[in-house]
Amino acid sequence: MNIFQAKFDPCIWKVVASIPLGQVMAYGEIARAAGYPGYSRMVSKAMGRCPDPLPWFRVVRSDRTLAFEYGSDSYREQSQLLKLEGIRFEGNKVIAASPLDTVDKMLWGPRD
Repeated sequence: MNIFQAKFDPCIWKVVASIPLGQVMAYGEIARAAGYPGYSRMVSKAMGRCPDPLPWFRVVRSDRTLAFEYGSDSYREQSQLLKLEGIRFEGNKVIAASPLDTVDKMLWGPRD
């Protein structure tokens, strides 16, 4: 692990671990919340390096769709885990399970 990863990864892990049950967050939102705006493409790699389990399934694309190919095993697994938390889908877009207060909406993103 290089010096950048040693700083970046734990920040990403902390944000992903804090995504509340029934909510989702996009890769870019995670990067911004971790203090690394513009590093959204590195979020997935950082998550993969985490030694502890993360709620990876709560991480979605900025358009609120799943990053896996529709119909793939990974897509089905992620959608099932989200549905177990009360998240629903409209078409292929994720709709969070419950409304959040204004401060949380700024961090966790829009519900539509």
